[in-house]
Amino acid sequence: MTSLEKPGIWKKTANGRTALLYLLPSILLFSVFVFYPMFRTIYLSFFLTDQNGDAAIWVGFENYSYLLESTAFINSMKATGLFVLYTVPIGIVLALFFALLANEKLKGIGFFRTVYSSTMGISVAASSVIWLFMFNPSMGMFNRLLSLLNLPQIQWLLDPQWALLSVSISTIWMNIGFSFLILLGGLQNIDEHLYESSRIDGAGYFYRLRRITLPMLSPTLFFIITISLINAFQSFGQIDILTQGGPSASTNLIVYSIYREAFINYQFGTASAQAVTLFIIILVVTILQFKLGERRVHYQ
Repeated sequence: MTSLEKPGIWKKTANGRTALLYLLPSILLFSVFVFYPMFRTIYLSFFLTDQNGDAAIWVGFENYSYLLESTAFINSMKATGLFVLYTVPIGIVLALFFALLANEKLKGIGFFRTVYSSTMGISVAASSVIWLFMFNPSMGMFNRLLSLLNLPQIQWLLDPQWALLSVSISTIWMNIGFSFLILLGGLQNIDEHLYESSRIDGAGYFYRLRRITLPMLSPTLFFIITISLINAFQSFGQIDILTQGGPSASTNLIVYSIYREAFINYQFGTASAQAVTLFIIILVVTILQFKLGERRVHYQ
């Protein structure tokens, strides 16, 4: 066959079969752990189910109608929205601040890089237990500090006004290590010659930050914002350990609401409808993030 001849159909199909063979393990894993649960959830959202989770009575969109009329679900959505607003912006700003500090060429800065990223090595369960002791109203560190300052004690996890904020603080601490590490890697990939040229021209630190660092770091920031939004909507472990959705459902985020509805109330149909709703919300937020946020991204 000459160099100008196209490969025959047999050669093309052979290449396709080889590619599928390599992809087969991943396809099987995704089918079992992603695609089947997803389609099963969508299917169950149109049914009333028995206690075993099997479809019993077809109800169509009644589960979704019930959610729109449910005060508990609406309050859960509000709590989730507030939780996202509390955790994502503050977490990213703090991670960026620590990354900028750790990117400075100072003696012993490696120690601080390790400290800032150390939360990555602690599981959500272990972190939540630590924060549970710190928020303890009688022996916790925060109330001890308030006592030293002669300030009134706060029921951090028992007061509806403080519970969601307390869980948000612990979540920011848990997630900041990952964001810090990714942002630090992005900072270290910025060409040092850009900073040297700006210093020669007399540019100050904040001018360099605004005109060089943030534009060059924008792809990394875009990634971190997208991942942080998705993780915030899917938060569960710290809620389960710290508050179990209370007090007065003030921390009953949507993922925990799905868990309670399915495995405590055994209402798998409405739980599936909530899960589908959450999927749609995350999908819409991600699409908006790509449509609006990517315009400000400056790729090298």
